[in-house]
Amino acid sequence: MNPGATAERVLEALRGQILDAAWRPGDRLDPGAIAGQFASSITPVRDALNRLTGEGLVEARQGGGFHLPPLDEPLLHDLYRWSEQLLRLCVTHWPAGAAAIPFAESINANGKSADGEAPAQTTAQATGRFFAVLAQRSGNCEHAGAVDRLNARLHVVRGVEGDVLGADDAEFDTWIDAIEADDRRGLARAIGRYHRRRERVAGAIVRAVYRRE
Repeated sequence: MNPGATAERVLEALRGQILDAAWRPGDRLDPGAIAGQFASSITPVRDALNRLTGEGLVEARQGGGFHLPPLDEPLLHDLYRWSEQLLRLCVTHWPAGAAAIPFAESINANGKSADGEAPAQTTAQATGRFFAVLAQRSGNCEHAGAVDRLNARLHVVRGVEGDVLGADDAEFDTWIDAIEADDRRGLARAIGRYHRRRERVAGAIVRAVYRRE
């Protein structure tokens, strides 16, 4: 197989496993074992681990190899606050008329299919896509890139939020209403409520991440 194709295959497979919570935060990532699992040499695995380190999904420890970054309550508070600040920044920089695009047609934030019956994606995937669309509307590619990286770092967390908070299929309805009414202040308030709700139970969410089967 082409070395470049192998490298990309290993990178995407490894990123996918991290997002699927194949390891817990803090776990060591053994390049040799991963290479055996992916039927590749160790070089593309190390290259992938280095690239994922740059994305914040992996941590390279001096003399200690590669690990998933540990997660604790203060760090999760910081991630939620950064998420709120970043989304507010994106919305602030929307050009005139950006909110006029029918938002519900471009994304279903509750992760349902177009007919509203069968789930089309997980809550974590739907939330990430929702936030990515918000960022893309700013017209600044750096906003979109920052949100993409943060989405990846919070993906596993979002997968357990519902276990702690309970399901709320209408949580993003106020966001969509504010967007389609071009009510940016209302949207900013909704962004704040979303993140404060999670910050209040950050400790329980961290415990749920570590106890996830």
